[in-house]
Amino acid sequence: MAHIPKLLSIAGSDPSGGAGVQADLKTFSAFGCYGMAAITALTAQNTQGVTASYPIAPEIVAAQIEAVLSDMRPDAIKIGMLAMPDIARAVAETLARYGARNVVLDPVLVPTQGVSLASAGLEAALVAALLPLARLVTPNLHEASALTQTPLAKNADDMAAQGRLLCDAGARAVLVKGGDLEGEPVDVLFEAGEKRVFRGRRIPTRNTHGTGCALSSAIACELAKGAPLIDAIAAAKAWLEGALEAADQLRLSEGRGPPHHFYALWR
Repeated sequence: MAHIPKLLSIAGSDPSGGAGVQADLKTFSAFGCYGMAAITALTAQNTQGVTASYPIAPEIVAAQIEAVLSDMRPDAIKIGMLAMPDIARAVAETLARYGARNVVLDPVLVPTQGVSLASAGLEAALVAALLPLARLVTPNLHEASALTQTPLAKNADDMAAQGRLLCDAGARAVLVKGGDLEGEPVDVLFEAGEKRVFRGRRIPTRNTHGTGCALSSAIACELAKGAPLIDAIAAAKAWLEGALEAADQLRLSEGRGPPHHFYALWR
């Protein structure tokens, strides 16, 4: 039998199903992978925004991860919302002990709408503890600014400069996501001293809830299958554009719904 890639999501829970662990598991399935999850926080959120967040005790988060790593050995790990510095450090210690591979870190700090998803000191904990373990870090413009303590990037050169700073701090590769830039969306990969620009299309839809979760999870799926990083990013971006184009078909609510993770499967 063919090997089925196994992926672990370490992230918060979104009861509306559009972001966090729920979005990660949907993405894993869309890519033909077996999904597992360790929950770091319970949130109260929907397509209108986040109204509350309740972090899980760090030792419980670590126990969930250890239960998986001691048995299933994922081919890739996607990390999303960590909420508190102590959770970030507990995650890092557990992953390092088990030699986790193909770690994709999506540093969730502030949602588009609603309350903060990160307590004070989380940025420093991510940089110190988790950047060195990650195969790829995928901050958006606001997260890259917060992690590097530099002004918000206004163009691809600024994004590359922030990527360089994060690589200098220990990351192997950084993909700064430029979806919030004016004009066509541009993502910038910085790795081994070099910049690579990925250009995309602006999809006319309001349904972008959990887009960052979906992209980083899709990249993790491709890495788990053995794809080189550049190919993994390109494949994930192509899939996400299709999911955004089909997002309006879901007609879930009047708010910002999610992309259609299963657009290629649901006919």
